[in-house]
Amino acid sequence: MSMDFNLFMNDVVRQARQEIEAAGYEQLKTAEEVEAAFANKGTTLVMINSVCGCAGGIARPAAAHAIHYDNRPDHLVTVFAGQDKEATAKARSYFTEYPPSSPSFAILKDGKLCTMVERHEIEGHDPMSVVNKLQSYFDQYCEEM
Repeated sequence: MSMDFNLFMNDVVRQARQEIEAAGYEQLKTAEEVEAAFANKGTTLVMINSVCGCAGGIARPAAAHAIHYDNRPDHLVTVFAGQDKEATAKARSYFTEYPPSSPSFAILKDGKLCTMVERHEIEGHDPMSVVNKLQSYFDQYCEEM
């Protein structure tokens, strides 16, 4: 039974990774990768991914659709909470004024946190409301491409 569950979870994680990569996000799996990505100049959208239902049903679809917009971040990255623990912990060390939550989004400019969309702003909402929230932040923090 537990082996079947592990196989199932591995498949769920693989699918979640593929979905966010297909949307154009770079996966950061180590603390060093997070540091390098967060050192980039310009704006960075960070998606804190997870295996929960609101990640698959709301956050990942919102992450994929929000970036089809005139104002969009220069860099798209993701860390996977519960999977890439070191990378997630390093990313969260940049967001200390917010409690850890996943899924969630962070927008950084030149490595400094501008704002976050926390789980409570995702869970129970529809993907388009999250897209609209992200795009309003893009208007605020990102330069038109």
